[in-house]
Amino acid sequence: MNDGTVVQVSLGPGGLPNQPVAEATLTKAGLEGDRFRYTNLHGLPDQAVLIITCEALEELKREGYPLFSGALGENLTIRGIGRRGLQPGQRWRIGSEVILEITKRRSPCRTIDVYGASLRERIFDDQVKKNDPRSPRWGLSGVYARVIEGGPLRPGDPVTLAEQDV
Repeated sequence: MNDGTVVQVSLGPGGLPNQPVAEATLTKAGLEGDRFRYTNLHGLPDQAVLIITCEALEELKREGYPLFSGALGENLTIRGIGRRGLQPGQRWRIGSEVILEITKRRSPCRTIDVYGASLRERIFDDQVKKNDPRSPRWGLSGVYARVIEGGPLRPGDPVTLAEQDV
């Protein structure tokens, strides 16, 4: 399936978790009002937005991790696009204005250990480290995106491959 929906837009003061908002404005630098604890690692142009699928969160919750939308610091929680369907180089349209380009998978840091000491190992194996999307763990940690076109983001916004918009 190539269509999805934004379930939650989240912002944070730096650290985890991010909190839901009714709407946010996306600029080339990321979501207005979103902050980062380690600015040398987060919020860079190729990491302006962190996306995680509900399906990935639900998979991890079934394994006992106490996760929820925004828990892992993601800005966008989406449903309907399998976690393995988000690949570097793809461009996704969100709502009527926003276009994001997936740049890379997220490398989880020790901050997420608050949800379980084994979580990092569960979501990040050697194949994922080598950027191999064939890994059974691909997408569990989320993916980063750069902003091609900014604009408003809201829960309920459709998410489609930009090439489908032609």
